[in-house]
Amino acid sequence: MAKTVIITGSSQGIGAACAVEFAQKGYNVVINYNNSETLAKNLCDGLHRGGARCIAVGADVTYSGEVENLIKKTVAAFGGIDVLVNNAGIAGQQLVQDISDREWNRIIGVNLTGTFNVTRAVVPYMLSKKEGSIVNISSMWGQVGASMESAYSAAKAGVIGFTKALAKELGPSGIRVNCVCPGVVETRMNRNLTLETIEQLSNETPLGRLGTPQEVASAVRFLADDTAAFITGQILGVNGGIVI
Repeated sequence: MAKTVIITGSSQGIGAACAVEFAQKGYNVVINYNNSETLAKNLCDGLHRGGARCIAVGADVTYSGEVENLIKKTVAAFGGIDVLVNNAGIAGQQLVQDISDREWNRIIGVNLTGTFNVTRAVVPYMLSKKEGSIVNISSMWGQVGASMESAYSAAKAGVIGFTKALAKELGPSGIRVNCVCPGVVETRMNRNLTLETIEQLSNETPLGRLGTPQEVASAVRFLADDTAAFITGQILGVNGGIVI
């Protein structure tokens, strides 16, 4: 019987690459989106044409009521939940004194509270089977911090702490929790970077280039699969060596 994965924020970028990766491995895939309905449905249609079972469900992960609806639709379609990938995230670059309450709450809300909301809703389904895998997407900036990205760095550092605590809490129930920390990856989130900045970041990376969403997705799928059955509470950097 095919396993089912929910991937939050998966209409594009790393999340979409994860959806493709899991679909190719035979998973039932739940694509979650907030504002990008067309992109999500087009991705789902493409996976269907490739023979995968897939649904696209809109939900703002910062609202627990919408998350509950996401879970209900997943269980109605596929009967359960085996893997959760907490990928939904937003970034913002501002001096700390210029960050408004609204912007701080928005960045913390999507990146950290959203991860908590979806995890809390999914865990009971995994506990009932005494198995499951959760992979949280943090960032290298959650590990080392980034100038002018204090809110984002704080949120992503929180995801790392949440991962480690939850791995200890859920391990006795057969549920594994791990975290992937991407480096600079070619996604929409980084399209605002200048060519000069991209070149500088590439030069600072030991492997000499930016990463791809597909490379991150491969790491996520590895941690989710039974091939990583004895791995939990780990923070895996997919960053080309820029953070070691």
